[in-house]
Amino acid sequence: QLQLVESGGQSVQPGGSLTLSCQASGGAFTYYNMGWFRQPPGKEREFVAHINRDGDITTYADAVRGRFTISRDNDKNILHLQMNILKPEDTAVYFCAARALMASVRPDNYDIWGQGTQVTVSP
Repeated sequence: QLQLVESGGQSVQPGGSLTLSCQASGGAFTYYNMGWFRQPPGKEREFVAHINRDGDITTYADAVRGRFTISRDNDKNILHLQMNILKPEDTAVYFCAARALMASVRPDNYDIWGQGTQVTVSP
Protein backbone atom coordinates (compact mmCIF):
# COMPACT_ATOMS: atom_id res chain seq x y z
CA GLN A 1 0.00 0.00 0.00
CA LEU A 2 1.34 3.38 -1.02
CA GLN A 3 2.13 5.73 1.85
CA LEU A 4 2.51 9.50 1.54
CA VAL A 5 4.38 11.93 3.78
CA GLU A 6 4.22 15.68 3.20
CA SER A 7 6.88 18.14 4.27
CA GLY A 8 7.91 21.73 3.74
CA GLY A 9 5.07 23.62 5.38
CA GLN A 10 5.97 26.69 7.40
CA SER A 11 5.05 30.30 8.11
CA VAL A 12 5.90 32.80 5.37
CA GLN A 13 5.13 36.43 4.61
CA PRO A 14 2.77 37.49 1.83
CA GLY A 15 4.54 37.51 -1.51
CA GLY A 16 6.91 34.79 -0.41
CA SER A 17 7.56 31.36 -1.87
CA LEU A 18 7.50 27.85 -0.52
CA THR A 19 7.95 24.34 -1.91
CA LEU A 20 6.02 21.43 -0.49
CA SER A 21 7.11 17.85 -1.01
CA CYS A 22 5.27 14.57 -0.76
CA GLN A 23 7.43 11.47 -0.43
CA ALA A 24 5.80 8.22 -1.53
CA SER A 25 6.82 4.77 -0.35
CA GLY A 26 5.54 1.23 -0.15
CA GLY A 27 3.95 1.07 -3.58
CA ALA A 28 4.27 1.77 -7.29
CA PHE A 29 4.29 5.57 -7.38
CA THR A 30 4.08 5.67 -11.16
CA TYR A 31 0.78 3.78 -11.05
CA TYR A 32 -0.96 6.75 -9.43
CA ASN A 33 -2.23 10.10 -10.55
CA MET A 34 -1.41 12.61 -7.82
CA GLY A 35 -3.10 15.66 -6.39
CA TRP A 36 -2.59 18.46 -3.91
CA PHE A 37 -5.48 19.64 -1.79
CA ARG A 38 -5.76 22.11 1.05
CA GLN A 39 -8.04 22.75 3.97
CA PRO A 40 -8.22 26.34 5.19
CA PRO A 41 -9.20 26.94 8.83
CA GLY A 42 -12.89 26.22 9.35
CA LYS A 43 -13.46 25.25 5.72
CA GLU A 44 -13.78 22.11 3.66
CA ARG A 45 -10.91 20.47 1.84
CA GLU A 46 -10.43 21.96 -1.62
CA PHE A 47 -8.61 21.09 -4.82
CA VAL A 48 -5.29 22.80 -5.57
CA ALA A 49 -3.65 20.90 -8.43
CA HIS A 50 -3.25 17.47 -9.94
CA ILE A 51 -0.78 15.74 -12.24
CA ASN A 52 -0.97 12.57 -14.28
CA ARG A 53 1.25 9.52 -13.96
CA ASP A 54 3.80 10.66 -16.52
CA GLY A 55 3.93 14.19 -15.18
CA ASP A 56 3.09 15.85 -18.48
CA ILE A 57 -0.52 16.85 -17.81
CA THR A 58 -1.38 19.23 -14.98
CA THR A 59 -4.52 21.01 -13.82
CA TYR A 60 -4.85 23.87 -11.36
CA ALA A 61 -7.56 25.53 -9.35
CA ASP A 62 -8.34 29.06 -10.52
CA ALA A 63 -7.15 30.48 -7.20
CA VAL A 64 -3.60 29.20 -7.68
CA ARG A 65 -3.12 29.04 -11.46
CA GLY A 66 -0.05 31.05 -12.47
CA ARG A 67 1.35 31.04 -8.93
CA PHE A 68 1.65 27.35 -8.06
CA THR A 69 3.38 24.55 -9.99
CA ILE A 70 2.85 20.85 -9.41
CA SER A 71 5.55 18.42 -10.49
CA ARG A 72 6.71 14.89 -9.82
CA ASP A 73 9.96 12.96 -9.96
CA ASN A 74 9.09 9.35 -10.66
CA ASP A 75 12.67 8.22 -10.17
CA LYS A 76 12.62 9.52 -6.60
CA ASN A 77 8.92 8.79 -5.88
CA ILE A 78 8.29 12.39 -4.90
CA LEU A 79 5.65 14.99 -5.65
CA HIS A 80 6.25 18.74 -5.33
CA LEU A 81 4.17 21.88 -5.11
CA GLN A 82 6.07 25.08 -5.81
CA MET A 83 4.10 28.01 -4.41
CA ASN A 84 4.95 31.59 -5.38
CA ILE A 85 3.42 34.97 -4.59
CA LEU A 86 1.75 33.51 -1.53
CA LYS A 87 -1.30 35.25 -0.14
CA PRO A 88 -2.94 35.10 3.32
CA GLU A 89 -5.83 33.17 1.75
CA ASP A 90 -3.37 30.38 0.89
CA THR A 91 -3.14 29.60 4.61
CA ALA A 92 -4.23 25.99 5.05
CA VAL A 93 -3.17 22.47 5.80
CA TYR A 94 -1.91 21.04 2.51
CA PHE A 95 -2.39 17.38 1.65
CA CYS A 96 -1.10 15.20 -1.14
CA ALA A 97 -3.26 12.37 -2.41
CA ALA A 98 -3.02 9.46 -4.82
CA ARG A 99 -5.60 7.97 -7.15
CA ALA A 100 -5.25 4.90 -9.33
CA LEU A 101 -7.99 6.06 -11.69
CA MET A 102 -8.06 9.28 -13.73
CA ALA A 103 -6.97 12.40 -11.87
CA SER A 104 -9.84 14.29 -10.28
CA VAL A 105 -10.59 17.60 -8.58
CA ARG A 106 -12.83 15.89 -6.02
CA PRO A 107 -11.14 14.93 -2.74
CA ASP A 108 -13.50 12.01 -2.21
CA ASN A 109 -12.21 10.42 -5.41
CA TYR A 110 -8.75 9.93 -3.95
CA ASP A 111 -7.82 6.70 -2.21
CA ILE A 112 -4.61 7.49 -0.36
CA TRP A 113 -3.75 10.59 1.67
CA GLY A 114 -0.82 12.00 3.54
CA GLN A 115 -1.11 13.51 7.01
CA GLY A 116 -0.85 17.12 5.84
CA THR A 117 1.55 19.99 6.35
CA GLN A 118 0.64 23.45 7.65
CA VAL A 119 1.25 26.55 5.54
CA THR A 120 0.64 29.92 7.18
CA VAL A 121 0.90 33.17 5.22
CA SER A 122 0.87 36.27 7.40
CA PRO A 123 2.79 39.55 7.76
